[in-house]
Amino acid sequence: MQKERIILGIDPGTQLLGFGIIRVEGKKPYYVDMGVLDLRKDPDAYTKLQSIYECIGEVCRSYHPTELAIESPFYGKNAQVVLKLGRAQGAAILAAKEYGVEQVAEYAPRKAKEAIVGNGAASKEQVQLMREKTLGVKLESRHLDATDALAIALCHHYETARPLGPVKGKGGWEQFLKENPDRIAK
Repeated sequence: MQKERIILGIDPGTQLLGFGIIRVEGKKPYYVDMGVLDLRKDPDAYTKLQSIYECIGEVCRSYHPTELAIESPFYGKNAQVVLKLGRAQGAAILAAKEYGVEQVAEYAPRKAKEAIVGNGAASKEQVQLMREKTLGVKLESRHLDATDALAIALCHHYETARPLGPVKGKGGWEQFLKENPDRIAK
């Protein structure tokens, strides 16, 4: 019998940080909780990092997640934003690891959309609709950072639930052989 998994998903940010928690029994995910940490009131970057660390620590103490799925920073127009997001991500990961999270995985925003909807360029509305259908709960759009965190948690569930591991690409045998030349018998 497969043990219950508690997955904490995090959408890191330096203004708003979203978290979402799902419980997986067998292969079925269930909604547990979600929330947004508002960091706009914190006076400086270091206080924000401390707030992230404390919040994620409290979430871990409350829900005892076994796995953490976190959105990876993506390159935008401003490299400083990526560095700040990396710091926020690091504070969250450190808190989760300190409180016993066994597994940490990073997912690009596009990967989460692809896992939830089947299209990496899906709209936020499409992703939200699929999250609601999958988890059986109405999600308010005012919690977009939290619902994005739920999408990251669901993405992790889908990626790790495959019996043969994550799918690396599409394209049939030709693509597989091209991507895995070491697996060809000679």
